[in-house]
Amino acid sequence: MTLYSYSFANKKRDLTDVLSTVIKDEPRFISNFKRVEDSTQQKHEWLEDQIAGRAVTATAVTSMKVTASASDLTKIKVGTLLVPKNDSVLFKVVSIDSATTFTVAKAASNGSSKNAPAPSDVLNIVSSPMAEGSANGDGEESYQLSGTDFNCSQIFRKDIVLTGSALAVNVFGSVDNQLNRQTAFALGESARDLNRVALFGRRVEGNSANRGETGGLYFFGTQSGCQTIAAGNKALDSFVINDAAQVILSEGGNPTQILCSPGQARVLSNEFKDKLQVVRSDEKRGAYVAVVVNEINGRAMTIMADPDMPDSDAWVMDINGFGLSNLKGRAMSDEDATPKGFDGIKRMALGELTLEFKNAKQRLCRIHGLKSSLEVMAAIRSA
Repeated sequence: MTLYSYSFANKKRDLTDVLSTVIKDEPRFISNFKRVEDSTQQKHEWLEDQIAGRAVTATAVTSMKVTASASDLTKIKVGTLLVPKNDSVLFKVVSIDSATTFTVAKAASNGSSKNAPAPSDVLNIVSSPMAEGSANGDGEESYQLSGTDFNCSQIFRKDIVLTGSALAVNVFGSVDNQLNRQTAFALGESARDLNRVALFGRRVEGNSANRGETGGLYFFGTQSGCQTIAAGNKALDSFVINDAAQVILSEGGNPTQILCSPGQARVLSNEFKDKLQVVRSDEKRGAYVAVVVNEINGRAMTIMADPDMPDSDAWVMDINGFGLSNLKGRAMSDEDATPKGFDGIKRMALGELTLEFKNAKQRLCRIHGLKSSLEVMAAIRSA
């Protein structure tokens, strides 16, 4: 038996809501991750969304016969209207010739001088007009999902210890209050640990030889095919921010946040000066939250300054693809772990979870090679 008693000695407490509150109030990157459906296995898979406009990429063109991938040809039918990216001419599919070829005809010039598709043209699908009395199978086949990706769960544990001496000399409140306070500290530490995992974690599938680890922003955002812009040792400014935003928009994402170090946030703030509105509320989260108008689509982007971010990097992101998933039945909770005869009280806060980065290749754009914020600010002060 334990030497000290308290009201929840033999109870297991669910700390999910408490941790969610701590994460929400943490002015860090992790506050972007909303709770999603619990995962059912340690390798947590999700379905990628089809967020970009549907299109067919021409790999070769002979006269008006276009060659494309078999998967692209499933998107079109006879009568489908196509328009090349960055052009206004309209083409109509007149026949599907094989599993990888189709023939088009010019349907409307729309002010363009182009008469035929060119190899490597991206032909955006405008529509497939339907005839009266259409039947099953005549309609366009539309899919929300375009692929799968996965992350791995990671176990987080904090041991909360109150020694007999601490219980004896601490006159502030009851044992319950002291434990609750220590639990709050432990969850705060967990949130800060989780923030660094969300940024720098690597993806490792747990097995007998390896502990499971959760991949983070740099893991998913620096894979082959991800969007990136080299700053060339120049200062962070609205031009490179809008270049990154345009890349995300062209991929079908909606850039809503700029993630950078506090120093780079100061650099960007200095450019806008009086035009920048600084806000700190639960609706606009971040250590420094500033609303910047995206010059590409006129929508707002928030600046989040995270102390854990490298000063040489910044990210422009669509945060709609982020999610936090607990392993089913393993959400963060605490329970009594006091060994028999221990001079004090021990509780264990334990949870297993993972993070979702849906459509990372379309929703994330890394800006790297930025000039040091200290150098930029020093030059601004001397000027």
